[in-house]
Amino acid sequence: MSNRSAGHVARSTVRPNPETGGRAPIRTFLHSTDGIPIDSVYDPPAVVYETASDASRPLAGDLVFVIAHGFTGDVDRPHVRRVAGVLRGHGAVVTFSFRGHGRSGGRSTVGDKEVLDLAAAVDWARGFGHARVVSVGFSMGGSVVLRHAALHPRTVDAVVSVSAPARWYYRGTAPMRRLHWLVTRPEGRLVGRYGLRTRIHHREWDPVPLSPVESVPRIAPTPLLVVHGDRDGYFPLDHPRMLVEAAGDHGELWVEPGMGHAEHATDEALLTRIADWARGAAG
Repeated sequence: MSNRSAGHVARSTVRPNPETGGRAPIRTFLHSTDGIPIDSVYDPPAVVYETASDASRPLAGDLVFVIAHGFTGDVDRPHVRRVAGVLRGHGAVVTFSFRGHGRSGGRSTVGDKEVLDLAAAVDWARGFGHARVVSVGFSMGGSVVLRHAALHPRTVDAVVSVSAPARWYYRGTAPMRRLHWLVTRPEGRLVGRYGLRTRIHHREWDPVPLSPVESVPRIAPTPLLVVHGDRDGYFPLDHPRMLVEAAGDHGELWVEPGMGHAEHATDEALLTRIADWARGAAG
């Protein structure tokens, strides 16, 4: 386990990818195993990476990032498209809207059944022939990538969890108390539906799903990166520290000075460092 705020793997030379740089994205509806249509987009890699030992070898072409957005996000949100645009410079990208979000069907279960949505997206990404798949999740999506890697072992080659909670039912900050009102109260769910384009299920969890911190030990030996800002207004630093302590030797923690919460606070430089880490960790 390590704790760092900066640094990255040495970068390779980058040049345009003539095979995929001009190809249009592919958009379709996938279906989760419980039948929910999931609005999904595949963006082919925009570049290839050259190495000193073999200048013609394409390193980006066999790598795909599957992005799991935060609560109330969706595949068309500008902050999700920005993340996809940066990561596309390092490999192919699959983005999708969780159930109850955007144009996807169903209703949000706030991190429970969403594992099935991610599983469908990962399977789709593999279907394009990519040898290495890296799941990258933010906030709620950060908890989902942890649970997915635990419940579907060895389906991804590396996991990146950004701004994720370690445990359920946390109400220790004002933003999380507002979120619980949004999820648990009928008037809150109306705000979610009409104000945030997010349809939230009215039923409570039964049974309570495996928590992120309980999931992490089951991820090994898949490499895990936990990223968290020291100014995160939702989850204080005990959350990422709990996650990485549970991960043991296969987990790495980056505490980012001045960073807030999730996609909005993840700038291009940090996304580039994440991509460099993923390219090395995914083997």
